Order: sequence, then structure tokens, then C-alpha cells
Amino acid sequence: MGDFGFQTGDWRVRHRKLRARLVGSSDWIEFDGTCRAFELMGGEANVEDQYLDDPTGAYRASAFRRLDRATGQWLIWWHDARSSVLDPPVTGRFEDGVGRFFAEDSLNGRPIRVRFVWSDIGPARARWEQAFSADGGATWEVNWIMTFEREGA
Repeated sequence: MGDFGFQTGDWRVRHRKLRARLVGSSDWIEFDGTCRAFELMGGEANVEDQYLDDPTGAYRASAFRRLDRATGQWLIWWHDARSSVLDPPVTGRFEDGVGRFFAEDSLNGRPIRVRFVWSDIGPARARWEQAFSADGGATWEVNWIMTFEREGA
């Protein structure tokens, strides 16, 4: 199995998401969802299919992950049904059981850094968080947390 082998299977997902990002908001919304994930290419790739029951409007999303054998880093693309744009990939790796992934992107026309962190990984649970930085990574605002619980666990 590859680094994302832990995610293979069906999950209940609890989402906690800031209503507005990089504006000093502390107004969080919480909702449920589901995720089905599986490996491809002997663990060198991974796909997840998510359903997010967001109170502002339910939608589907997916992630595709690919290991770059030359660098040992993962590239992760996220796409959801609310947009026709494929987000730039975050890149990174797992060290000591924690995955850290980064990208350059933009929010409302201004450049930002994006960070994904996978942690608290176990047979029946995992945690993912997303953070943005408007100052090149000096400070981070966590704006989305997904808590995964394996179906049937």
C-alpha cells in the first residue's frame, strides 16, 4: 500500500469550515458528509469521492493524488462540482505519520499559500485540515477541518 492506503474504504466525515476565509472570522459552520476512497496503480495513486452536505448547498467533490517517484512527493488535486476550475496541486509527503502538503494559489485575487495536513491517522479515523496564509507562510489560518470515521467502526 502507498501512503494513502489508510484512506481506502468508506467514511463518515464531519466538516467544520470557516464561513469566510482570511478576514478574521470565527464563524464556523459544521455539517456531515461521506467519502469513498481507493488506491490505484499499486498505491502510487489514490482517488476519493466525497459528498458534502453543506448547509449552503450540498455538493460532490473529489481528490486525485499521485506519487512522483523521482521526488518522493505526492501531488494532490482537488475539484468540486461548484466550479469548473481544477485547483493547483498541493505537494508534499508524510513524515512520522503526518502528511504536510503546500501550494501557491489565490483567494479573491490575492496570492496565498495553501497547506493541507493529514494527522491522527488510525484504522478507523483520520483528520485533515486546510489552512491559508496571506503572508508567505509566516502565519496560518486553519479554515477547514474534516474528521473521518470509518463506516462500520
